Amino acid sequence: MSRLNMDPLLSFHDGSHLVMSTQCSKEGSFSCALYTVLISADDGAAFRIISSHLEAQTCLRAQAIAYEHALHLYPQRSDMKQPPYLIWHGPRS
Repeated sequence: MSRLNMDPLLSFHDGSHLVMSTQCSKEGSFSCALYTVLISADDGAAFRIISSHLEAQTCLRAQAIAYEHALHLYPQRSDMKQPPYLIWHGPRS
C-alpha cells in the first residue's frame, strides 16, 4: 500500500507525524508498529521506528494495544486519534 494510506495518530510541531503500520502474519495474528515520519517537499519521507511487535488476535485489538502504547509514550498529548486506523503496511524497504 502507498503512503496515502498513512493515518496519522497525531502531528508534532516540527511537521512530523506519529503513524502506525498494521500487518497480518501467516498464522492469522496481527501486529502493529509505531513510527514517526517527516514528509519532505519532494514527497520523500524519513521514517523512524518508535516501537514494534505490538500483537493481538484481531486487527482492531492490535491497533488498540499500539494506541495504548502511544498514549504511554506521549501522555501529554490529548489530541491523539483513536482506532480504528487505515491499514498501512509500513515503509517500503
